[in-house]
Amino acid sequence: MTTIAVLGNGRVGGNLATALTRAGHQVTAVDRSPSAAADAARAAEIVINATPGAGSLERLAALREELHGKILVDVSNATTDAPDGLPADLIYPGSSLAEQLQEALPETRVVKTLNTMLFPVMTAPAALTQTPTAFLSGDDPQAKQTVRELLTDLGWLTEWITDLGGIRTARATEAAILFVPHFIRSHGFTPFAVSIAR
Repeated sequence: MTTIAVLGNGRVGGNLATALTRAGHQVTAVDRSPSAAADAARAAEIVINATPGAGSLERLAALREELHGKILVDVSNATTDAPDGLPADLIYPGSSLAEQLQEALPETRVVKTLNTMLFPVMTAPAALTQTPTAFLSGDDPQAKQTVRELLTDLGWLTEWITDLGGIRTARATEAAILFVPHFIRSHGFTPFAVSIAR
């Protein structure tokens, strides 16, 4: 059992918190209030960033002390919104939210994952008719291994998880969000994930 804090209790955070609790972990899901986030992060071994990506860097940089030595799992994408509320453009072109977080939190081990799919797939990958892929980006191999184990708790088979390398590779998966709104406008909110076919 791992002690996990999920920052953000909307559809993404709530879904992850429920599934990880069901898998046997001790999970606390909190809203965006700074005091609740600080208390939860301080008590956790692993912190999951499920806050809206546009404000994640400011929120998490304020938790530098609480996140010292922790694994931070970043599942958010930092984008501006189109008039219909869907992603329009990247906030950190030529970089990524994950890279910005790692730079702001040098004593925290940031791992990017689960940001290339609609949120229901994060905890039910086998529900898709085709094999999905969960990508890992991060500079710390041990942290990535821990996150890989969390993914298996969420139903991801080992062969569905692809380690892309260091945190800089997160800019590739975050950029994938740009085709998502076009797909949603054409096909609706049917669960889907970016996948590598081999």
